[in-house]
Amino acid sequence: MRPYRLLSIALLAAMPALHAEGPPAEAIAPVGETPPGAPAGVSIEDVRTFTAVYNLVKQAYVEDVGDRQLMQAAIKGLLAGLDPHSEYLDQRALTELTEDTSGAYEGLGIEVMTAEGVLRVVAPIDDTPAQRAGIKSGDVITRIDGKPVQADTLDTAVESLRGKPGSPITLTVLHEGASAPVEVKLKRETIRVASVRASWIEPGYAYVRIAQFQEDTGSELRSKFGKLLGKDKALHGLVLDLRSNPGGLLTAAVEVGDAFLDSGTIVTTKGRLKEAAMSFSATSGDITSGTPMVVLVDRGTASAAEIVAGALKDNHRALVMGQKTFGKGSVQTVLPLDDGHAVKLTTARYYTPSGISIQAYGIAPDIALRDLKLTARDTPPTLIPSERDLARHLKGDNEQDTAADTAGGEASDDYALGEALHVLKAMALHAAPKGGRKG
Repeated sequence: MRPYRLLSIALLAAMPALHAEGPPAEAIAPVGETPPGAPAGVSIEDVRTFTAVYNLVKQAYVEDVGDRQLMQAAIKGLLAGLDPHSEYLDQRALTELTEDTSGAYEGLGIEVMTAEGVLRVVAPIDDTPAQRAGIKSGDVITRIDGKPVQADTLDTAVESLRGKPGSPITLTVLHEGASAPVEVKLKRETIRVASVRASWIEPGYAYVRIAQFQEDTGSELRSKFGKLLGKDKALHGLVLDLRSNPGGLLTAAVEVGDAFLDSGTIVTTKGRLKEAAMSFSATSGDITSGTPMVVLVDRGTASAAEIVAGALKDNHRALVMGQKTFGKGSVQTVLPLDDGHAVKLTTARYYTPSGISIQAYGIAPDIALRDLKLTARDTPPTLIPSERDLARHLKGDNEQDTAADTAGGEASDDYALGEALHVLKAMALHAAPKGGRKG
Protein backbone atom coordinates (compact mmCIF):
# COMPACT_ATOMS: atom_id res chain seq x y z
CA MET A 1 0.00 0.00 0.00
CA ARG A 2 1.12 3.50 -0.59
CA PRO A 3 -0.23 6.58 1.14
CA TYR A 4 -1.80 9.10 -1.20
CA ARG A 5 1.28 11.24 -1.54
CA LEU A 6 2.48 10.77 -5.10
CA LEU A 7 0.12 13.03 -6.95
CA SER A 8 1.81 15.83 -8.88
CA ILE A 9 4.72 15.96 -6.47
CA ALA A 10 7.46 18.35 -7.52
CA LEU A 11 10.78 17.32 -5.99
CA LEU A 12 13.36 20.02 -5.25
CA ALA A 13 15.95 19.96 -8.03
CA ALA A 14 17.49 21.99 -10.79
CA MET A 15 15.11 23.11 -13.51
CA PRO A 16 16.39 22.33 -17.02
CA ALA A 17 13.87 22.13 -19.90
CA LEU A 18 11.05 19.65 -19.22
CA HIS A 19 12.59 18.46 -15.98
CA ALA A 20 11.75 21.58 -13.97
CA GLU A 21 10.44 20.19 -10.71
CA GLY A 22 9.40 23.03 -8.44
CA PRO A 23 10.66 26.14 -6.70
CA PRO A 24 14.41 26.05 -6.10
CA ALA A 25 15.56 25.73 -2.51
CA GLU A 26 16.68 29.35 -2.35
CA ALA A 27 13.10 30.45 -3.09
CA ILE A 28 11.99 29.14 0.31
CA ALA A 29 12.96 31.07 3.42
CA PRO A 30 15.22 29.09 5.83
CA VAL A 31 13.50 27.55 8.82
CA GLY A 32 13.03 30.19 11.51
CA GLU A 33 13.08 33.13 9.10
CA THR A 34 10.08 35.05 7.83
CA PRO A 35 9.56 34.63 4.07
CA PRO A 36 9.32 37.77 1.93
CA GLY A 37 5.88 39.33 2.02
CA ALA A 38 4.72 37.25 5.01
CA PRO A 39 3.15 38.81 8.12
CA ALA A 40 5.65 40.12 10.65
CA GLY A 41 4.83 37.35 13.11
CA VAL A 42 2.27 35.48 15.14
CA SER A 43 0.35 37.50 17.68
CA ILE A 44 1.44 37.19 21.29
CA GLU A 45 -2.10 36.07 22.17
CA ASP A 46 -1.81 33.06 19.85
CA VAL A 47 1.60 32.16 21.30
CA ARG A 48 0.15 32.34 24.83
CA THR A 49 -2.80 30.17 23.83
CA PHE A 50 -0.55 27.54 22.26
CA THR A 51 1.74 27.52 25.33
CA ALA A 52 -1.22 27.25 27.69
CA VAL A 53 -2.68 24.28 25.80
CA TYR A 54 0.75 22.63 25.60
CA ASN A 55 1.22 22.98 29.39
CA LEU A 56 -2.28 21.72 30.15
CA VAL A 57 -1.65 18.57 28.10
CA LYS A 58 1.70 18.04 29.80
CA GLN A 59 0.19 18.43 33.26
CA ALA A 60 -3.28 16.96 33.07
CA TYR A 61 -3.48 14.40 30.23
CA VAL A 62 -4.37 10.94 31.52
CA GLU A 63 -0.99 9.53 30.44
CA ASP A 64 2.45 11.09 30.47
CA VAL A 65 3.32 12.56 27.05
CA GLY A 66 6.88 13.48 26.13
CA ASP A 67 7.83 16.87 24.74
CA ARG A 68 9.05 15.37 21.46
CA GLN A 69 5.78 13.51 20.92
CA LEU A 70 3.79 16.68 21.53
CA MET A 71 5.89 18.75 19.18
CA GLN A 72 5.65 16.11 16.46
CA ALA A 73 1.87 16.08 16.88
CA ALA A 74 1.75 19.88 16.74
CA ILE A 75 3.75 19.95 13.49
CA LYS A 76 1.57 17.26 11.90
CA GLY A 77 -1.56 19.06 13.02
CA LEU A 78 -0.31 22.33 11.55
CA LEU A 79 0.06 20.74 8.11
CA ALA A 80 -3.05 18.54 8.34
CA GLY A 81 -5.14 21.67 8.85
CA LEU A 82 -4.08 23.02 5.44
CA ASP A 83 -5.21 20.40 2.90
CA PRO A 84 -5.21 16.58 2.52
CA HIS A 85 -1.88 16.50 0.65
CA SER A 86 0.44 18.59 2.85
CA GLU A 87 2.27 16.58 5.49
CA TYR A 88 5.36 16.23 7.64
CA LEU A 89 7.75 13.52 6.43
CA ASP A 90 10.00 11.67 8.86
CA GLN A 91 12.77 9.31 7.75
CA ARG A 92 10.37 6.44 7.16
CA ALA A 93 7.98 8.57 5.12
CA LEU A 94 10.85 9.91 3.02
CA THR A 95 12.01 6.36 2.32
CA GLU A 96 8.49 5.37 1.29
CA LEU A 97 8.28 8.39 -1.00
CA THR A 98 11.49 7.34 -2.75
CA GLU A 99 10.12 3.80 -3.13
CA ASP A 100 6.90 5.18 -4.55
CA THR A 101 8.58 7.17 -7.31
CA SER A 102 10.75 4.18 -8.23
CA GLY A 103 7.73 1.87 -8.40
CA ALA A 104 8.84 -0.82 -5.90
CA TYR A 105 7.54 -1.27 -2.37
CA GLU A 106 5.93 -3.81 -0.02
CA GLY A 107 2.20 -3.70 0.54
CA LEU A 108 -1.14 -4.16 -1.19
CA GLY A 109 -0.86 -1.97 -4.29
CA ILE A 110 -3.51 0.53 -3.38
CA GLU A 111 -3.61 4.32 -3.41
CA VAL A 112 -5.64 5.81 -0.56
CA MET A 113 -6.34 9.24 0.82
CA THR A 114 -7.43 10.40 4.25
CA ALA A 115 -10.22 12.94 4.01
CA GLU A 116 -13.29 13.85 6.03
CA GLY A 117 -12.34 11.36 8.71
CA VAL A 118 -12.34 8.28 6.45
CA LEU A 119 -9.81 6.20 4.56
CA ARG A 120 -10.94 6.26 0.94
CA VAL A 121 -9.51 4.33 -2.01
CA VAL A 122 -8.33 6.50 -4.88
CA ALA A 123 -7.33 3.59 -7.13
CA PRO A 124 -5.90 0.07 -7.01
CA ILE A 125 -2.71 -0.48 -8.99
CA ASP A 126 -2.75 -2.94 -11.89
CA ASP A 127 -2.04 -6.61 -11.09
CA THR A 128 -1.66 -6.19 -7.32
CA PRO A 129 -3.42 -7.87 -4.35
CA ALA A 130 -5.83 -4.94 -4.04
CA GLN A 131 -6.90 -5.03 -7.68
CA ARG A 132 -7.21 -8.82 -7.76
CA ALA A 133 -9.40 -8.70 -4.63
CA GLY A 134 -11.88 -6.39 -6.35
CA ILE A 135 -11.12 -3.18 -4.46
CA LYS A 136 -12.17 -0.18 -6.56
CA SER A 137 -11.90 3.58 -6.70
CA GLY A 138 -14.30 5.22 -4.23
CA ASP A 139 -14.34 2.32 -1.74
CA VAL A 140 -14.00 3.18 1.95
CA ILE A 141 -11.87 1.02 4.27
CA THR A 142 -13.73 0.88 7.58
CA ARG A 143 -11.66 -1.74 9.46
CA ILE A 144 -8.17 -3.21 9.23
CA ASP A 145 -7.76 -6.63 10.83
CA GLY A 146 -10.96 -5.99 12.77
CA LYS A 147 -9.84 -2.65 14.20
CA PRO A 148 -12.06 0.30 13.22
CA VAL A 149 -10.50 3.05 11.15
CA GLN A 150 -11.32 6.30 12.93
CA ALA A 151 -10.57 9.94 12.24
CA ASP A 152 -7.88 10.11 14.94
CA THR A 153 -6.13 6.90 13.80
CA LEU A 154 -5.95 7.47 10.05
CA ASP A 155 -2.16 7.86 9.91
CA THR A 156 -1.69 4.61 11.84
CA ALA A 157 -4.20 2.88 9.59
CA VAL A 158 -2.34 3.98 6.46
CA GLU A 159 0.98 2.71 7.83
CA SER A 160 -0.53 -0.65 8.82
CA LEU A 161 -1.40 -1.45 5.21
CA ARG A 162 2.29 -1.92 4.44
CA GLY A 163 4.09 -4.98 5.71
CA LYS A 164 6.22 -8.01 5.08
CA PRO A 165 5.49 -9.85 1.82
CA GLY A 166 3.26 -12.86 2.46
CA SER A 167 1.77 -11.48 5.66
CA PRO A 168 -2.06 -11.64 5.72
CA ILE A 169 -4.38 -8.72 6.25
CA THR A 170 -8.17 -8.41 6.36
CA LEU A 171 -9.85 -5.22 5.19
CA THR A 172 -13.46 -4.38 5.83
CA VAL A 173 -14.49 -2.43 2.74
CA LEU A 174 -17.62 -0.45 1.95
CA HIS A 175 -17.98 -0.48 -1.82
CA GLU A 176 -19.35 2.71 -3.34
CA GLY A 177 -23.15 2.46 -3.52
CA ALA A 178 -23.31 -0.62 -1.25
CA SER A 179 -25.44 -0.70 1.91
CA ALA A 180 -23.13 -2.90 3.98
CA PRO A 181 -19.36 -3.47 4.12
CA VAL A 182 -17.65 -6.73 3.15
CA GLU A 183 -14.51 -8.41 4.42
CA VAL A 184 -11.64 -8.81 1.98
CA LYS A 185 -8.72 -11.09 2.83
CA LEU A 186 -5.39 -10.26 1.17
CA LYS A 187 -1.71 -11.02 1.43
CA ARG A 188 0.92 -8.32 1.10
CA GLU A 189 3.42 -8.59 -1.74
CA THR A 190 6.50 -6.88 -3.04
CA ILE A 191 4.84 -4.54 -5.49
CA ARG A 192 6.80 -3.80 -8.64
CA VAL A 193 4.66 -1.58 -10.77
CA ALA A 194 5.33 -1.51 -14.49
CA SER A 195 4.45 2.05 -15.34
CA VAL A 196 3.73 1.47 -19.05
CA ARG A 197 2.21 -1.41 -20.98
CA ALA A 198 1.77 -1.43 -24.78
CA SER A 199 -0.02 -3.92 -27.03
CA TRP A 200 -2.22 -4.25 -30.11
CA ILE A 201 -6.00 -4.28 -29.69
CA GLU A 202 -6.26 -5.50 -33.25
CA PRO A 203 -4.18 -4.82 -36.39
CA GLY A 204 -3.62 -1.10 -36.81
CA TYR A 205 -5.00 -0.09 -33.40
CA ALA A 206 -2.62 0.22 -30.47
CA TYR A 207 -3.28 0.22 -26.73
CA VAL A 208 -1.04 1.99 -24.19
CA ARG A 209 -1.76 1.64 -20.49
CA ILE A 210 -0.03 3.97 -17.99
CA ALA A 211 -0.60 2.76 -14.43
CA GLN A 212 1.15 5.66 -12.69
CA PHE A 213 3.71 8.38 -13.37
CA GLN A 214 7.17 7.41 -12.12
CA GLU A 215 10.64 8.81 -12.76
CA ASP A 216 11.16 6.76 -15.92
CA THR A 217 7.61 6.75 -17.32
CA GLY A 218 8.42 9.09 -20.20
CA SER A 219 11.40 7.08 -21.45
CA GLU A 220 9.55 3.79 -20.82
CA LEU A 221 6.64 5.01 -22.97
CA ARG A 222 8.87 5.89 -25.92
CA SER A 223 10.78 2.61 -25.66
CA LYS A 224 7.78 0.29 -25.41
CA PHE A 225 5.76 2.14 -28.01
CA GLY A 226 8.70 2.07 -30.42
CA LYS A 227 9.12 -1.69 -29.94
CA LEU A 228 5.38 -2.21 -30.47
CA LEU A 229 5.41 -0.46 -33.82
CA GLY A 230 8.60 -2.16 -34.97
CA LYS A 231 9.37 -1.52 -38.62
CA ASP A 232 6.72 -0.24 -41.01
CA LYS A 233 3.77 -1.24 -38.80
CA ALA A 234 0.63 0.62 -39.89
CA LEU A 235 -0.95 2.63 -37.07
CA HIS A 236 -4.52 3.84 -37.56
CA GLY A 237 -5.44 4.70 -33.98
CA LEU A 238 -4.26 4.67 -30.36
CA VAL A 239 -6.07 4.23 -27.03
CA LEU A 240 -4.26 5.78 -24.06
CA ASP A 241 -5.68 4.18 -20.89
CA LEU A 242 -5.39 6.40 -17.79
CA ARG A 243 -8.21 4.76 -15.83
CA SER A 244 -7.49 4.32 -12.11
CA ASN A 245 -4.16 6.10 -12.57
CA PRO A 246 -3.62 7.93 -9.27
CA GLY A 247 -0.98 10.28 -10.68
CA GLY A 248 2.68 10.65 -9.82
CA LEU A 249 5.46 13.01 -10.73
CA LEU A 250 4.65 16.27 -12.47
CA THR A 251 7.75 15.93 -14.64
CA ALA A 252 6.66 12.48 -15.84
CA ALA A 253 3.25 13.85 -16.81
CA VAL A 254 4.93 16.62 -18.81
CA GLU A 255 7.15 14.09 -20.62
CA VAL A 256 4.16 11.92 -21.54
CA GLY A 257 2.15 14.91 -22.74
CA ASP A 258 5.12 16.04 -24.82
CA ALA A 259 5.39 12.59 -26.41
CA PHE A 260 1.96 12.97 -28.04
CA LEU A 261 2.10 16.67 -28.91
CA ASP A 262 4.01 18.57 -31.59
CA SER A 263 3.38 21.96 -30.02
CA GLY A 264 1.24 23.78 -27.49
CA THR A 265 1.12 24.22 -23.75
CA ILE A 266 1.03 21.10 -21.60
CA VAL A 267 0.39 22.62 -18.17
CA THR A 268 1.02 25.78 -16.17
CA THR A 269 1.40 26.17 -12.41
CA LYS A 270 0.76 29.19 -10.20
CA GLY A 271 1.55 29.73 -6.53
CA ARG A 272 2.35 32.50 -4.05
CA LEU A 273 6.06 32.36 -4.84
CA LYS A 274 7.00 33.66 -8.26
CA GLU A 275 9.21 30.58 -8.72
CA ALA A 276 6.07 28.43 -8.48
CA ALA A 277 4.73 30.07 -11.66
CA MET A 278 5.89 27.74 -14.42
CA SER A 279 4.74 26.82 -17.89
CA PHE A 280 5.60 23.64 -19.78
CA SER A 281 5.29 23.49 -23.56
CA ALA A 282 5.58 20.58 -25.98
CA THR A 283 8.56 20.17 -28.24
CA SER A 284 8.37 19.07 -31.86
CA GLY A 285 7.90 15.34 -32.37
CA ASP A 286 4.70 13.33 -31.85
CA ILE A 287 5.60 9.63 -31.44
CA THR A 288 2.36 8.66 -33.23
CA SER A 289 2.77 11.11 -36.14
CA GLY A 290 -0.65 12.58 -35.44
CA THR A 291 -2.57 9.30 -35.35
CA PRO A 292 -6.14 9.64 -33.96
CA MET A 293 -6.22 9.12 -30.19
CA VAL A 294 -8.77 8.33 -27.50
CA VAL A 295 -7.91 8.78 -23.81
CA LEU A 296 -9.84 6.62 -21.34
CA VAL A 297 -10.46 8.13 -17.87
CA ASP A 298 -12.58 7.38 -14.81
CA ARG A 299 -13.10 8.62 -11.26
CA GLY A 300 -9.72 7.16 -10.25
CA THR A 301 -7.84 9.22 -12.85
CA ALA A 302 -6.08 11.79 -10.68
CA SER A 303 -3.55 14.60 -10.64
CA ALA A 304 -0.63 13.88 -13.00
CA ALA A 305 -2.95 11.67 -15.06
CA GLU A 306 -5.41 14.57 -15.23
CA ILE A 307 -2.60 16.83 -16.45
CA VAL A 308 -2.03 14.53 -19.43
CA ALA A 309 -5.74 14.11 -20.16
CA GLY A 310 -6.28 17.89 -19.93
CA ALA A 311 -3.31 18.65 -22.18
CA LEU A 312 -4.43 16.27 -24.92
CA LYS A 313 -8.04 17.44 -24.67
CA ASP A 314 -7.37 21.19 -24.68
CA ASN A 315 -4.89 20.90 -27.55
CA HIS A 316 -7.52 18.97 -29.54
CA ARG A 317 -5.08 16.10 -29.84
CA ALA A 318 -7.37 13.39 -28.46
CA LEU A 319 -10.95 12.64 -27.48
CA VAL A 320 -11.42 11.95 -23.76
CA MET A 321 -13.87 9.14 -22.96
CA GLY A 322 -15.18 7.75 -19.69
CA GLN A 323 -16.22 9.42 -16.45
CA LYS A 324 -15.37 12.73 -14.82
CA THR A 325 -11.92 12.50 -13.23
CA PHE A 326 -10.89 12.79 -9.56
CA GLY A 327 -10.19 16.54 -9.50
CA LYS A 328 -6.82 17.00 -7.80
CA GLY A 329 -5.41 20.19 -9.28
CA SER A 330 -2.59 21.01 -6.88
CA VAL A 331 1.18 20.48 -6.88
CA GLN A 332 3.24 19.47 -3.85
CA THR A 333 6.89 20.31 -3.27
CA VAL A 334 9.14 18.34 -0.91
CA LEU A 335 11.05 20.86 1.22
CA PRO A 336 13.91 19.33 3.25
CA LEU A 337 14.35 20.38 6.88
CA ASP A 338 17.45 18.27 7.57
CA ASP A 339 18.92 14.94 6.45
CA GLY A 340 16.03 12.90 7.83
CA HIS A 341 12.97 15.15 7.79
CA ALA A 342 11.04 17.19 5.25
CA VAL A 343 7.73 18.89 4.64
CA LYS A 344 5.55 18.02 1.67
CA LEU A 345 3.73 21.26 1.05
CA THR A 346 1.12 22.27 -1.49
CA THR A 347 2.86 25.13 -3.28
CA ALA A 348 0.86 25.64 -6.47
CA ARG A 349 -2.29 24.95 -8.44
CA TYR A 350 -1.98 23.65 -11.95
CA TYR A 351 -3.99 24.78 -14.96
CA THR A 352 -4.81 23.01 -18.20
CA PRO A 353 -3.74 24.67 -21.48
CA SER A 354 -7.06 26.52 -21.69
CA GLY A 355 -6.34 28.13 -18.31
CA ILE A 356 -8.81 26.04 -16.29
CA SER A 357 -8.14 24.76 -12.77
CA ILE A 358 -9.66 21.32 -12.32
CA GLN A 359 -9.24 21.42 -8.50
CA ALA A 360 -12.22 19.71 -6.82
CA TYR A 361 -13.98 19.51 -10.20
CA GLY A 362 -12.07 17.16 -12.47
CA ILE A 363 -11.97 16.83 -16.24
CA ALA A 364 -15.28 16.21 -17.96
CA PRO A 365 -14.95 13.65 -20.78
CA ASP A 366 -15.84 14.55 -24.35
CA ILE A 367 -17.82 11.32 -24.49
CA ALA A 368 -19.32 10.12 -21.19
CA LEU A 369 -19.53 6.39 -20.51
CA ARG A 370 -21.35 4.51 -17.78
CA ASP A 371 -19.33 2.21 -15.54
CA LEU A 372 -20.52 -0.97 -17.26
CA LYS A 373 -19.10 -4.44 -17.69
CA LEU A 374 -19.69 -6.73 -20.65
CA THR A 375 -21.08 -10.20 -19.99
CA ALA A 376 -22.06 -13.04 -22.30
CA ARG A 377 -25.70 -12.97 -23.44
CA ASP A 378 -27.84 -15.24 -21.32
CA THR A 379 -30.08 -16.32 -24.21
CA PRO A 380 -30.44 -19.64 -26.00
CA PRO A 381 -28.76 -19.99 -29.40
CA THR A 382 -30.86 -19.48 -32.51
CA LEU A 383 -31.68 -22.47 -34.66
CA ILE A 384 -29.63 -21.23 -37.64
CA PRO A 385 -27.14 -18.52 -36.55
CA SER A 386 -25.60 -18.05 -40.02
CA GLU A 387 -25.14 -19.58 -43.49
CA ARG A 388 -21.95 -21.35 -42.51
CA ASP A 389 -23.81 -23.31 -39.81
CA LEU A 390 -25.89 -25.06 -42.46
CA ALA A 391 -24.80 -28.58 -43.31
CA ARG A 392 -23.00 -28.87 -46.68
CA HIS A 393 -22.99 -25.07 -47.13
CA LEU A 394 -21.04 -23.70 -50.07
CA LYS A 395 -17.52 -22.79 -48.93
CA GLY A 396 -16.88 -19.04 -48.97
CA ASP A 397 -13.65 -17.48 -50.25
CA ASN A 398 -13.22 -15.49 -47.01
CA GLU A 399 -14.68 -18.00 -44.57
CA GLN A 400 -12.77 -18.22 -41.31
CA ASP A 401 -12.70 -20.65 -38.43
CA THR A 402 -15.28 -19.86 -35.76
CA ALA A 403 -12.64 -19.40 -33.06
CA ALA A 404 -10.66 -16.92 -35.10
CA ASP A 405 -13.79 -15.11 -36.26
CA THR A 406 -15.11 -14.55 -32.75
CA ALA A 407 -11.83 -13.59 -31.05
CA GLY A 408 -12.19 -10.09 -29.67
CA GLY A 409 -8.68 -9.28 -28.48
CA GLU A 410 -8.13 -6.99 -25.52
CA ALA A 411 -11.38 -5.12 -26.09
CA SER A 412 -13.61 -8.22 -25.98
CA ASP A 413 -14.66 -7.94 -22.33
CA ASP A 414 -13.84 -4.28 -21.64
CA TYR A 415 -16.83 -2.08 -22.41
CA ALA A 416 -14.99 1.25 -22.34
CA LEU A 417 -12.09 -0.04 -24.43
CA GLY A 418 -14.51 -1.49 -26.96
CA GLU A 419 -16.30 1.85 -27.27
CA ALA A 420 -12.96 3.63 -27.65
CA LEU A 421 -12.04 1.29 -30.48
CA HIS A 422 -15.32 2.05 -32.27
CA VAL A 423 -14.66 5.79 -32.00
CA LEU A 424 -11.07 5.36 -33.21
CA LYS A 425 -12.22 3.51 -36.31
CA ALA A 426 -14.62 6.32 -37.13
CA MET A 427 -11.85 8.90 -36.59
CA ALA A 428 -9.48 6.88 -38.79
CA LEU A 429 -12.07 6.74 -41.59
CA HIS A 430 -12.57 10.49 -41.34
CA ALA A 431 -8.81 11.08 -41.48
CA ALA A 432 -8.12 8.66 -44.33
CA PRO A 433 -9.10 10.97 -47.25
CA LYS A 434 -6.58 13.50 -45.98
CA GLY A 435 -3.72 11.11 -46.53
CA GLY A 436 -4.24 8.57 -43.78
CA ARG A 437 -1.87 7.88 -40.92
CA LYS A 438 1.45 6.13 -40.90
CA GLY A 439 3.08 4.26 -38.11
